Amino acid sequence: MARDQIDSTPVTSRDELVAWLEEGCKPVEAFRIGTEHEKFPFRRADLSPVEYDGPAGIRALLEGMQGLLGWEPIGDGGRIIGLYDVTGGGAISLEPGGQFELSGAPLATLHQTCSEFYAHLAQVREVAEPLGVGFLGLGLSPKWTLAETPVMPKLRYAIMSRYLPKTGRHGLDMMYKTATVQVNLDFSSEADMVTKMRVGLALQPVATALFANSPFTEGKPNGFQSMRSEYWRDVDNSRAGMLPWAFDDGMGFERYVDYALDVPLYFVKRDQRYHDVAGSSFRDLMAGTLAELPGERATVADWANHLTTIFPEVRLKRFIEMRGADSGPRSLTCALPALWTGLLYDAEALDGAWELVKDWTAEERQALRDDVPRLGLKAEIRGRQVLDVARETLALAEAGLRRRARPNWLGEDETIHLKPLLEIAESGESLSDRLLAKFAGPWGGSVDPVFEELAY
Repeated sequence: MARDQIDSTPVTSRDELVAWLEEGCKPVEAFRIGTEHEKFPFRRADLSPVEYDGPAGIRALLEGMQGLLGWEPIGDGGRIIGLYDVTGGGAISLEPGGQFELSGAPLATLHQTCSEFYAHLAQVREVAEPLGVGFLGLGLSPKWTLAETPVMPKLRYAIMSRYLPKTGRHGLDMMYKTATVQVNLDFSSEADMVTKMRVGLALQPVATALFANSPFTEGKPNGFQSMRSEYWRDVDNSRAGMLPWAFDDGMGFERYVDYALDVPLYFVKRDQRYHDVAGSSFRDLMAGTLAELPGERATVADWANHLTTIFPEVRLKRFIEMRGADSGPRSLTCALPALWTGLLYDAEALDGAWELVKDWTAEERQALRDDVPRLGLKAEIRGRQVLDVARETLALAEAGLRRRARPNWLGEDETIHLKPLLEIAESGESLSDRLLAKFAGPWGGSVDPVFEELAY
């Protein structure tokens, strides 16, 4: 998550909120790919988490990155909590437990987004290695308890930390112990947005199974392929989930706005201060009747920031966010945008994906979502294993990327970035399967080797 929005234009009506979303429509030739990636910092000496303060802490890491990149600092309460490229490139931000996130720039090809990621890793290593810090690519911190996990000094996270235990069992686990990779993609019209949302929602559990990479909790197997995904089942169901209504007649920008308006606020930001209004209504803010801030009215920034506090499996802003994948090794970080770009940015592939899922019922989609965290590729829908659905999905994505015909400097098209997923689908083994086999075998019942196995 990068910077909060700062547009102070007043918002006075639901229609203005709808229009703001609709302004995200772009011509196909202007479509871009934005990849966001989180990773866990750890001390190489003892595999402990990295605190914010101290001579070799997260703050020192950010300050070192600022000196290396020349990016502008993002502050919060007088502390540096991120960086951004003023030329319109990417941003670096902190998740609640210190997860270090690259919010990539919107780029034209998968080759560019993958190069951006590799450059970021090289830059981070240059700063982190002298500090004795490494980074781990996993969907869930495999060793540390919640109490051992550091807390980043971001004021909005303090508000969330107070509120989320009231709405589900795993809000704090989600905030402080998980890491993800996601891709942000464009739409050309309301109808295009609807189709992409529906395909994305239906197939998000398939992506979760392919990227499952969080089988350890506090040093032991947790019984899940993706514990990160399991946590999301009980965080706050008023703002998370599979959005079954997105498949109903009448789905569009207005319907999403109505949903977002029904999601309670976390905060309102004014003059660099976060006002805790958790549980209150955005409608009251628009009307100027919010009890905590009487007379204060909503702005475009309030709306944009509120949308970042909604966490469905696929999230709509002025683009669409695919949110179902565990973080993983560098090759899979490039594979996640490859999967969804191939499916959603080629008309034939998108049609094929819709044909694949259009008859699934809301109950079937939800059952799949509920089963995948534990069963992964062995989960079933309509008598078919997810592995079979994944192979069909990957074939559609691969064909879509071939038709995009975006070569790199070697003349290779974007299908090269899909190879790690094709290998998983061919073998039928997820990353979690492979890690669990090593834990039971050569690792001798210890998770410590994962800090070498999946370090960047």
